[in-house]
This record gives sequence, C-alpha cells and structure tokens, in this order.
Amino acid sequence: MFSHVFIGVSDFERAHAFYVALFAALPAARAPQLKLLDPDRGWAVWKDADRDRPLLIVGKPENGAPHRPGNGQMTAFLAESRAAVDAGWRAALAAGGSDEGAPGLRPQYHPHYYGAYFRDPDGNKLCVACHRPED
Repeated sequence: MFSHVFIGVSDFERAHAFYVALFAALPAARAPQLKLLDPDRGWAVWKDADRDRPLLIVGKPENGAPHRPGNGQMTAFLAESRAAVDAGWRAALAAGGSDEGAPGLRPQYHPHYYGAYFRDPDGNKLCVACHRPED
C-alpha cells in the first residue's frame, strides 16, 4: 500500500540518533538503514533488507523551509509483541522523545490493540502498536 513515508525533522543528527535508538528496541522494525541520500540535505532511509519498498525516510524538508509537525498526522510502527511496544516506548523517551500515551490496551480500536504513543524530538507524533493477543 505504501511507497514511502517521509518524517520531517529540523535537526538531522538528533533525529537520526532518536530513530536508530527506537528501531534498536523494535525487533520487527530492525530494517537496515539504507544510506544517507544526501549528507548536505540530511536524509536517512530505512527499508527491509529483502524488499525495495516501502521506505521510511527521516530528514529535513525538501523545500528547505523549517519543519513543522502537523496536527492529526501520526506514523505507527508495528511491534511483534506487547513487550516490544513497551521497549520501543521506553527507548523513545530515553532518546529524547516525549510521552503522548503510555503502553496499554486500546480496546476502542480492537480487543487486542496494545499501543504506546510519543513524539520525536521534533514533535512528530509516533506510535508503536501490537495487534496480537497477549501470549
């Protein structure tokens, strides 16, 4: 369904460190970083090792204008377990993120939805979610 998701940032080095720490805590999201597309531009790309798409791109806006997080926009990362949701949330907060909702069940979405919400250092809203029943 998705070709790529681009998450805009203002401080690339800080953002890069944040996303590296977050993905290290999420076994399902341990896709290799593809490369810095343009060091002057400040873009990093992650993808699955065995697929060309989808891509996750983290970087400064293409038009050179300052990054501004949007209201109502969120990127959610899939976790294989509830423990991975917990680990991802802790890693995000330890790496400079801010809490937007501690890990827990959100039965209003479906009976097994277990998620955690946070913002990256640039204010982008993120989620880590597991859709499986507890083991």
